[in-house]
Amino acid sequence: MESPASFTAGDAYQKDFDPAVYLKTYYSFASSHCPGNEFLELNLRSLLKIFTSGGVKGDTLIDIGSGPTIYQLLSACENFKEIIASDYTDRNRQELEKWLKNEPGAFDWTPVVKYVCELEGDREKWAEKEDKLRKKVKQVLKCDVSKSNILAPVSLPQADCLLSTLCLENACKDLKSYRAALKNISSLLKPGGHLVMLIFLKETYYMVGQRRFSSLYLEQESVEEAVREAGYDIQCVEVTPKCSESTFADVEAVMSLVACKQPA
Repeated sequence: MESPASFTAGDAYQKDFDPAVYLKTYYSFASSHCPGNEFLELNLRSLLKIFTSGGVKGDTLIDIGSGPTIYQLLSACENFKEIIASDYTDRNRQELEKWLKNEPGAFDWTPVVKYVCELEGDREKWAEKEDKLRKKVKQVLKCDVSKSNILAPVSLPQADCLLSTLCLENACKDLKSYRAALKNISSLLKPGGHLVMLIFLKETYYMVGQRRFSSLYLEQESVEEAVREAGYDIQCVEVTPKCSESTFADVEAVMSLVACKQPA
């Protein structure tokens, strides 16, 4: 199965993707009615497990397709000296900057941060965690995973870790472009460095308000094949099926993956 014929291209994201609506829909953690809570909790636990395993660490982490969110960086920030965030749309980057600068009107991530701190063993350290993350994110850059230099015109030294959560499946029209995007982002990673991904499987769409955005229908085997083809040794894969129904997306499972870039 392929994505819907109406692939949501970058210009549609730039024009129609509303980060405030997206955050309210999927990340209102305090609300039991939030459709994203099941996957958000699962993703936070997966990322905690990955970043406390001891193997994924270093000086620099680049987050590919950060969107307007910071949840994916909460466990990672303990293991790296600096973090580079990136996203395609101007409004997503502005929303992210608003939180990083602690500006009025920024999305309240406190419930999510407290949850992660509780998982880490001390819920009361949430303010310290927020402060640490704000200090470690050094840049928020524009990225386009369809380009060979995805951060052009910026050029960065290769990083120790690439993190990509729920990004490439929304940015790519088909498996060919998905494989190309994986190779494009890999140019930012040192040989021996780690790729950490969270991927929605068998999803064709998700909703932001009344706007429908396409998602590339991916199966575990096709993701693993693409990662190996991009020059990685896969170290760990976990797939968790969804438990509850949602009218906001047709995702069937979430896959977490850790891979190591092979020497050149």
